[in-house]
This record gives sequence, C-alpha cells and structure tokens, in this order.
Amino acid sequence: MSKVAVIVAAAGKSERFGTDERKTLAKVDGRPVFLRTLEKFINREDVCKTILVVAPDDVEDFKQKFGPNLGFMGVALVTGGAERVESVEAGFKAVPEDAELVAVHDAARPCVSDEMIDAVFAEAGKSGAAILASPLVGTIKRATSEKVIEETVPRENLYEAQTPQVFRRDILEKAFAEKPEDLSRITDDAALAEHLGIPVTIVESDRTNLKITTKSDVVLAAAIIKSRPTKAASKFGAFEEAQW
Repeated sequence: MSKVAVIVAAAGKSERFGTDERKTLAKVDGRPVFLRTLEKFINREDVCKTILVVAPDDVEDFKQKFGPNLGFMGVALVTGGAERVESVEAGFKAVPEDAELVAVHDAARPCVSDEMIDAVFAEAGKSGAAILASPLVGTIKRATSEKVIEETVPRENLYEAQTPQVFRRDILEKAFAEKPEDLSRITDDAALAEHLGIPVTIVESDRTNLKITTKSDVVLAAAIIKSRPTKAASKFGAFEEAQW
C-alpha cells in the first residue's frame, strides 16, 4: 500500500457561489463543506498527511475558528497563492518525505466516495498519474461569443475532469519545477503533467462527485451524502459539533 499525502485545495475565490460566504464554509446538512471533504481522507490507513490550503485572506480566520480542531484532526493549514497552481505547490511543500503519492482534491467536492478514492489511488500507484473523470453524457455544442451555435461536438471519449488527481511524488515535483509561465492556462493539476508529456490515466467516475459551485449545489450535495451509508469519524473530540 503506497503512502499518500492529500492536498485539499480551498483557496478559490467562490465568485460564482452567489454570496459573500466562501462555498467551502457553506454548511451541508449542518457541517461545513471543507470539513466533510477532510473527513474523506483523515482516517484512511494509506493517507500519511492531510494538508488544507486556504487563501491568504482566510488564514487567520481559519486559525481562530478551526485551528484547534484541525490540529486535533492532524490537518496542516497552509497559505495558498493567487492561482490554483501556486496554492497546490504551497501545499506540496508541506508533504512529508515518506509520501510516495500526492493526491490533490477540491475542498468543494465533499461527495467523493470511498470507492472512487480507492480506485484512483490504486491506479496512480500503478501508472504514476491518474485522475477521476466523468464521461460527458449530454449533447455538446460549441458556440460563438454571441451564443450562436457553431457546431455539435461529438461526445465520444470526452470527460469532465474531477478530483482527486493523484501523482507519484517525483512527477508532481518535476511538474512544479517546469510549469509554464502562463499559469492561467493550468486549470487542473493533470494539465501540469500533460505539459511535460506525462501520460495521465482516467479512472471513470460519475456526476455524484460534484463540485459545489452555486448555492443550489449545496442542496444536491446534501441529498447525495444522505443517500449513502454513514461512517463515524474517529478523529474528533466531544466538542466537535459545537465548534463547527
């Protein structure tokens, strides 16, 4: 079993969420999104470290509100950067030396299942780089800037990238060292590996691993989570519910 360090990215701006609240702090069935996401990893036997990366403006707030809880959970809090790549690279610097694989997961994806995580971890252990992705099922249209359809795009072999995205440690280290100058083009971590010509394997997922983007997604996430069997988290004290 490979040892995995998990970087949970929570430094996004939440511009499409519709309120001033960070989407990762929105509550899904009574608990913050980021907490539900962390819970997917902190008790796994193959995870040797979990790292939460937040925006610079949020660091002190997280320390004051959640610092003791994060410490009790064994989660390292790291300051992110302006771009996603910079935030994940900051988290990578906190990865312990004994980690063989590094997984990057969106804090706004609290619905990832244990089975999905098992599958992508296993594939990355074999191939060196793997991501979860869901096949596109709708009819895909390419349009002009005026919203006029230009063409219908065949959906065969088209996937929507998800997370976790998991890499052998040395691959991610090389990817950061040789990242392109224009970071705005790198919208996920697999693109860094692709930039180096490193093959990345898709592990097929489904749309239940949704990324919370708008307020309505919070309702969908709650419904997905409630539909699954619950497991008790072991790394919390009796004060946990009151604190969150």
